[in-house]
Amino acid sequence: MKIGVCSDHAGLEYKSRTISYLLGKGYEIVNYGTDSPESCDYPDYAHALATAVEKGEVDLGIAYCGTGNGMAITLNHHRGIRAGLAWNSEIGRLVKEHNNANVLVMPARFISWRMAQSIIRTWLNTPFAGGRHQRRIDKIPL
Repeated sequence: MKIGVCSDHAGLEYKSRTISYLLGKGYEIVNYGTDSPESCDYPDYAHALATAVEKGEVDLGIAYCGTGNGMAITLNHHRGIRAGLAWNSEIGRLVKEHNNANVLVMPARFISWRMAQSIIRTWLNTPFAGGRHQRRIDKIPL
């Protein structure tokens, strides 16, 4: 499975750790930036990741910014992107199980690295429930 990752400056450390963590688990990773701690604009990186998911260049995405909100808002403006913001493992499970989130977004300034790992692990291992949840997703305009 190929996973795209991105962050702004606030999420850079966790993005770098995520790349190492996922490579160690055997995933193929594509880095959509940023790679600098200098202040930057999160939409630049969110758009790059969303476009890659839309085009099928990566299977899933993971994004970080300070609160996660900027990334999630930007990502969800793309056709076919269902970006879910998670700050604990239960939310990570539900954004996949109920919303079939194809991009996981996390708030780097508000969670520990240990929690981020747990959220990633849970999200990747949770199947989409389908059924009534698919019906609801079908009502989201493209």
